[in-house]
Amino acid sequence: MRHQKSVIIIDNFDSFTFNIAQMVGEVNGREALVLPNTLSWREIHKIPHDRIILSPGPGTPYQRRDVGSSMDILAYADVPVLGVCLGHQCLALHHGGRVITAPEPMHGRLRRIRHYGTPLFSGIPDTFEVTRYHSLVADSVLPDELELIAETEDGIVMALRHRTQPHWGVQFHPESICSEYGRELFNNFLSDDITPFQIKTAQHKDGLHV
Repeated sequence: MRHQKSVIIIDNFDSFTFNIAQMVGEVNGREALVLPNTLSWREIHKIPHDRIILSPGPGTPYQRRDVGSSMDILAYADVPVLGVCLGHQCLALHHGGRVITAPEPMHGRLRRIRHYGTPLFSGIPDTFEVTRYHSLVADSVLPDELELIAETEDGIVMALRHRTQPHWGVQFHPESICSEYGRELFNNFLSDDITPFQIKTAQHKDGLHV
């Protein structure tokens, strides 16, 4: 049996955050700790944790007031991080990608996507249906350090990972009751198989590392 993980969920003030917390808690067998994005990385990093999830939110990754400490977490956390919706867009922007207006806004729409066999999608069929709530997307022209790991039939980025850091992002909402394989996806993120990366270590004892 897998060891239970200590999971922190950073709330970007979205109504879906506690649905994510509920599903993660059920999969993990241990309640996730939900923290507001107004807490600094200095405060967050002192709390024991094995995983961090960056929640959806109503804003844009280009505005600090919308994402709070999310960008600092991507810069300094030394554990696997999963971004969902806005959190996914933060990941793309932090690692040199662009976030642009989607061809059409999606508000609770079901769409079929295809993934490309990474550990986040282990045991999940190559194509499956997900629920989408967003008007922004990561640009499909990606920097070298980011890898496309899932997309729609018309080429909209639906999931990314960093090539050397354990950073994962999904544009869709796996916690939605209408999304397929949401529990499996969160279970994969909690798995030890998600971490075969060159994980950063905190080099400094000052600034945002403390």
